[in-house]
Amino acid sequence: IDMKKFLDAFMRQLLRYLLKPLSFVPAICMMYVIYSFSAQDGNASASVSLKVSEIVVSTADKVLDRDLNESEKEAWVDKIHFYVRKCGHFTEYFVLAVTFAFPLYVYGVRGLWLVFFAGGFCVGFACLDEFHQSFVAGRTPSKRDVLIDSGGVLLGILMVRILGFIGRRTIFRGLSSSRNSR
Repeated sequence: IDMKKFLDAFMRQLLRYLLKPLSFVPAICMMYVIYSFSAQDGNASASVSLKVSEIVVSTADKVLDRDLNESEKEAWVDKIHFYVRKCGHFTEYFVLAVTFAFPLYVYGVRGLWLVFFAGGFCVGFACLDEFHQSFVAGRTPSKRDVLIDSGGVLLGILMVRILGFIGRRTIFRGLSSSRNSR
């Protein structure tokens, strides 16, 4: 037995064993971010999304070279504010789904099991998050928000499945064949 190869293989396995559970840390952080946004009262939440809407309108005004005056900018902010809020929901849950589904995929949860497990967890979290909002001043739970969140979840999981499939067929193909030859 070559001791150097043995120790190298042992250390690689130990490192994988220790680091794999840490792959869920981004999902936990995203859950904290979502919970924090939901804990904001109605006025604070609206002011955050209003600020984002103002940035979107100002950026579009510059990029499209429209030279809008202040009242036109305010009118556009009012028009898009609702959609910015809903895009925020979609995006938060898209990121949650990616950060939750990817580690599951690495652990070997694939196919419909990945969709059911990651999707069920993320949609369940969306339901609990809306329930949590019922206790926050100026906020109310919304079934529409859960549907929007679910759309983000579905797209996130599908992206993980597609990227995982492509990765296994291209980038990581050599790794799996070299493992099998040992």
